[in-house]
Amino acid sequence: MYTRSIRTLLFALAVLCISATSFAQIGITVSFGPPALPVYEQPVCPGDGYLWTPGYWAWDADYDDYYWVPGTWIMAPEVGFLWTPGYWGWGGGGFVFYDGYWGPQIGFYGGINYGFGYFGNGFEGGRWDNGHFFYNRAVLNVNVTEIHNVYNTRVVVENNNHVAYNGGEGGINARPTSEQEAAAHARHIGPVAAQTQQMQAARSNPQQRASVNMGKPPVAATPRPGEFKGNVVAAKEAGGKYTPPPNRGANPGGNAARPESASTATHVRELPPAERPAPPNTGNAKQDKKYQQQQEKLYAQQEKERQKVGQQQEKEDQKVAKQNNAAAKQQVEQRHQQQTQQLQQKHQQQQQQMQQKMAPPSGQQPKH
Repeated sequence: MYTRSIRTLLFALAVLCISATSFAQIGITVSFGPPALPVYEQPVCPGDGYLWTPGYWAWDADYDDYYWVPGTWIMAPEVGFLWTPGYWGWGGGGFVFYDGYWGPQIGFYGGINYGFGYFGNGFEGGRWDNGHFFYNRAVLNVNVTEIHNVYNTRVVVENNNHVAYNGGEGGINARPTSEQEAAAHARHIGPVAAQTQQMQAARSNPQQRASVNMGKPPVAATPRPGEFKGNVVAAKEAGGKYTPPPNRGANPGGNAARPESASTATHVRELPPAERPAPPNTGNAKQDKKYQQQQEKLYAQQEKERQKVGQQQEKEDQKVAKQNNAAAKQQVEQRHQQQTQQLQQKHQQQQQQMQQKMAPPSGQQPKH
């Protein structure tokens, strides 16, 4: 656990690493870059006035994992405003996320090719004209029977890779122009409520995490924000091979990384043995005894769940082995990996809740 003074120092150091022309989610620096951008199709524009906001990889410090926030259509907060996507950039020993924003001009977004008009520099998907947004149908998926303010301009894309970060090893080598720097200083606003809703919905879905979907999220894009069921768009393929580092996680100042087994284990039997919780020490003997009983009960319950899921996985493995079908075997393994990941995360959350419950009241130190 870091003290407030150390966090303050780290915060100051992080600020020094960030370009003055950008905004960033300060407070955590990730030690490795996000997966490549997945390949997916754009859902049809739901109506006049909606602007496309591309999908991106966000970071969840609670799970030390990237998760995919699907691209979606958003109503512009003001007439004449365009969306500058956020991006990951290398900054002084780690990757920092620079927030996107709405403004009258497109700013710098790392040279990242998000597709659908955001090909690394500016925006080719449409333009404002006399208070009305006109869509470039050569780039955006627009139903012209419902939306008539369209034009058709072909765009030649020079950056065809799927790299999702700027700078660092293997990153996009791009720097902001003077016009893009000016756009960052001009009047603009941050993500609107609908975009926050989209991010929260993605964060709460375990299937969106990179360690589960391996760079190919099941929900890559949605017609409207927050709608993760029904008419959603799944990724056609991952943008590149994704292998999480053995000790994936945040640099000092963020959460500690979890063991690799929490993300790479395919079966419950491959997980390390669960550790028995340490005896509670709140300073109240009666309360400690009660908490210890609750700890033991939770431990027994989790062990029972592990055995049950493990036995079921073993049966399914034996069954698919007799079929001699490679595709079916791969599907079963993927499902087992997801089950194992979800069970591990569920148990970690339960343990964290138990630890918080046993924490001494603020200002009270446990007795030794």
